[in-house]
Amino acid sequence: MPIPGAGAQYEMIPEIRAKELKDLDMSKKTPRHAAVTLLCYPKGTEMYVVLIERPTYEGVHSGQVALPGGKVELEDAGYLEAALRETFEEVGVTPSAVEVLRDMTKTYIPPSNFWVHPFLGYTSTTPVFVPQEDEVAAILEVPLNDLLTDDNVFFEITSTSYAKEVEVPAFRLNGYKVWGATAMMLNELKVFLKAIIQP
Repeated sequence: MPIPGAGAQYEMIPEIRAKELKDLDMSKKTPRHAAVTLLCYPKGTEMYVVLIERPTYEGVHSGQVALPGGKVELEDAGYLEAALRETFEEVGVTPSAVEVLRDMTKTYIPPSNFWVHPFLGYTSTTPVFVPQEDEVAAILEVPLNDLLTDDNVFFEITSTSYAKEVEVPAFRLNGYKVWGATAMMLNELKVFLKAIIQP
């Protein structure tokens, strides 16, 4: 199936940021590259996706909820290898246990100047997660049904790196506010799964 693309991602950002991204001239940027995994797995009778909470540090993504992943290193053969390596390092799921279903839409993050390349993966057994102490403050196991429920989307007035007192859409998952690039990638997954479940 075709993926929903940037349109689905832009549903989870303020209009001002969506316009900024659409008008952005990437030829004038020299972005770095990162890769993440949208890792789905069974637990009991439900399907889940794993997220992580970043620790508090001096940086633009301090304390935020994210997908497991990170910067592409020189030794990585490509974006996929980087996503699986970082997922193993951050949450302890070995690359060989992950069936990669497809790549999703890459996402540009202006505050940190990264292109993020997401991959949809699946493991058939419930993982035993091992958080990387320096990179992961908490592991969030989110039922996919919670992601698919529209009631878990809310709007909050907040100040961001690009605007003050702007209304920002977010997911409420496991008691956490999930917004920004992570919410964008999760919303593409949400729209993609809904198209499969409710064609």
